[in-house]
Amino acid sequence: MRIAMISEHASPLAVLGGVDAGGQNAHVAELAAALAAEGHELRVYTRRDDATLPEVVSLSDQVDVVHVPAGPASPLPKDELLPYMGGFADWMARDWQGGWKPDVAHAHFWMSGLATVTAARRCDVPVVLTYHALGSVKRRHQGAADTSPEHRIGYERQLGRVVDRVIVQCQDEVRELVGLGVPRSRTTMVPSGVNTDRFRKDGPVAPGGTVRRILSVGRLVPRKGFEDLIRALPEVPRAELVIVGGPEAELLDQDPYAQHLLRLAKENHVENRVRLTGSVPAAEMPAWYRSAAVVAATPWYEPFGLTPLEAMACGVPVVATAVGGLTDTVVDGVTGDLVAPRDPAGLGSALRRLLSDENRRLGYAAAAVDRAQNAYAWPRIAARMGAVYASVAAIPAAVA
Repeated sequence: MRIAMISEHASPLAVLGGVDAGGQNAHVAELAAALAAEGHELRVYTRRDDATLPEVVSLSDQVDVVHVPAGPASPLPKDELLPYMGGFADWMARDWQGGWKPDVAHAHFWMSGLATVTAARRCDVPVVLTYHALGSVKRRHQGAADTSPEHRIGYERQLGRVVDRVIVQCQDEVRELVGLGVPRSRTTMVPSGVNTDRFRKDGPVAPGGTVRRILSVGRLVPRKGFEDLIRALPEVPRAELVIVGGPEAELLDQDPYAQHLLRLAKENHVENRVRLTGSVPAAEMPAWYRSAAVVAATPWYEPFGLTPLEAMACGVPVVATAVGGLTDTVVDGVTGDLVAPRDPAGLGSALRRLLSDENRRLGYAAAAVDRAQNAYAWPRIAARMGAVYASVAAIPAAVA
């Protein structure tokens, strides 16, 4: 099949860890690669945010990244991109009409959905949509701090009713969409995946200190729950907290939130046990996971959450907040422990208990690897997604 992937703000070429560069970028890159390995041909359409970028960058013989001129060729926050989605759709429709018409278009994020539906209607292309995050959930948790465009929730509701299929990544998302009025019959569950060739339990280990390491990975934004981890650390003796993510290490002293976290560590008298690394090259992440005794994923809300899966594939148990997709990936009492969000005391207690029980950690680690390999490996996920594409494109599976 020819598959168009549309990811307007999240390029698969982006360096992870920036304000708007995270799980969606990795998801699109890995899914495209896994589908290409199945024999499909893909184009990933993303907004040009740098005038020096070529129009097309080949990721492989089967995958091209196409930089769409929509708005200024400079970085913009994703919440400011809505006015440019019409131009994005126009350019993409011309590309499809010029000879590269896809069998199916898969939009990632709601603004991509708007552009994709507009272009697809002109070219008679079926549309699949993955939201990755929902405005209703963001509004609930961020309130006045939510900078989403005014009508985001209404757009998301309407998109769920007009696309050919909505891909949901966890049970929590199904419930949220049904509450918005999206028919359950339009949804199919296909979670994100993990690269089990790269994330595995054997391999190099990042240098560690003399105490056990709690590792947490993510963009340096409040909703990731790093403040709760720092407040929990006094309850976890003889352990260090390493936070991976954010700007490059040399720029951390200019990052307001990074400095806030360091001040919070000092206020809680754990400044000698908290370390911020800044962004880390993707190739080095498995070694960082393997250096940890436990990985902590403690967001207030999380549409899916890739870092727990990556940790599990590396044979590291996870302590995670019981929110969103984390309640699907982390099996409480089997591959890790689930705790309430925004509860530093409960989080500290869970981390302390797990770090003091070697047998339990080893049991969790073994179960985590097994779950990652058998339920979330990308070839398995790509095969499921390919079946969805074939269904909406009315292509027999043998041909697809």
